[in-house]
Amino acid sequence: MTTFNNRVYGAAIIKSINSNYNADFSGQPRKLPNGIVYATDKALKYSIRNYWNAALNEKVFYFKSLSEEMSPRTLDETYAFHFGDFKEKDKTKLRLEVLGNILKCLDVKLFGGTYAGKTNISIHGTCQITHGLNKFPENVIYSEQIMSPFKNSNEASADSTMTTLGTQSRLQEGHYVHHFSVNPKNIEGDVARTGVEGLTTDDIVKLKEGLRKGATYYDSAAKAGTENELLLWVQLNPDSKIVLPSFVSLIDINEDKEIDLSRVSALLEEGHIKTEIEKIEIYYNKSNTKVIGEPNGALFTEL
Repeated sequence: MTTFNNRVYGAAIIKSINSNYNADFSGQPRKLPNGIVYATDKALKYSIRNYWNAALNEKVFYFKSLSEEMSPRTLDETYAFHFGDFKEKDKTKLRLEVLGNILKCLDVKLFGGTYAGKTNISIHGTCQITHGLNKFPENVIYSEQIMSPFKNSNEASADSTMTTLGTQSRLQEGHYVHHFSVNPKNIEGDVARTGVEGLTTDDIVKLKEGLRKGATYYDSAAKAGTENELLLWVQLNPDSKIVLPSFVSLIDINEDKEIDLSRVSALLEEGHIKTEIEKIEIYYNKSNTKVIGEPNGALFTEL
């Protein structure tokens, strides 16, 4: 397959209406100390991994799987599930064996990972994603009571006719902006050590597809209403050395739900940056998304 050598900067925007894109351990949408709602990079990566696994039938290593007894597998059990028993006894050779095998998985090649089991490995992934910040002016969270059709098994009175009550929380409306970057050189050393294939154009096609569809595809009860809204992809020339700042602070979303890319466009128009860009791609649905200030020359595609 064709090796992918370009670095990329971009942004993925996730829309969440009456939904809970990324809850904390209390079940509430996550909030910064200043009250702004956010989502971790793990939330977006999980939706992408789920899409690769379920829709593309890709082997995804860092993803929950269950044993025949319906118990979650340990890290070493997950390795054995995908690759069979460990073959090498020597510690150094075992490290290379595990590194070479898990690096064949799309999620490890792109997102990296830490292996702390029978051996210890840390892989710097080629795609780094930031936390997503809600750039919509409001951060309204509400909770509502829900009722289970079943009696609480801890209820002391045998005559009780009450069923179990609970609560669920939702964000009224949010537009989370995640920044990301792609750097194929992050795994260059590991690829040379193991002889496995580096980042390919086919991997990039699957990454883009996950960034465009993963959140919408993952349609659980809590996340219904959470959808991919826009993907911005800025691909640099193969030999470019420039670095770009996070797009999170440069993208605005106003009360009319318009996504304003004017400040990103102004950055990309600067002389020392413009000449380093190979192409700009932008993906969103024109039927329900309004974008203003699009970068000049951007190639548009529906999500």
